[in-house]
Amino acid sequence: MVNSVRKAKGFTLIELMVVLTIIALLLSLAVPRYFKSVDHAREATLHQNLQIMREAIDKYYGDNDKYPASLEELVKSHYLKAVPVDPLTDSSETWIVLPPEEGDGRVFDVKSGAAGKDKNGKAYLDW
Repeated sequence: MVNSVRKAKGFTLIELMVVLTIIALLLSLAVPRYFKSVDHAREATLHQNLQIMREAIDKYYGDNDKYPASLEELVKSHYLKAVPVDPLTDSSETWIVLPPEEGDGRVFDVKSGAAGKDKNGKAYLDW
């Protein structure tokens, strides 16, 4: 007698297609949120780095009655441990240094050298 009952030893093509469709649907919901959170984290890090450097510049000016000649001078004088990396350009060399209108030194303020705008439409250069 021939065994008419066949034992299932795997998945059918339809079952695999259903599982892959569900996975693709879940990924289409999660991936945009992930990239949005990465952008938000970079902007928050940029804001924090700018705040730290501006505070260091103010402290340097308060102690020395002049502005620093460079960002590296803030590091040499131990106001910063290192020049922070701009999270949008992944470099510590892209900071834009603004000189004071009057007085000694060359670093009055610092801005990001990143091109583009934040999620609210404000240019990173205007931060």
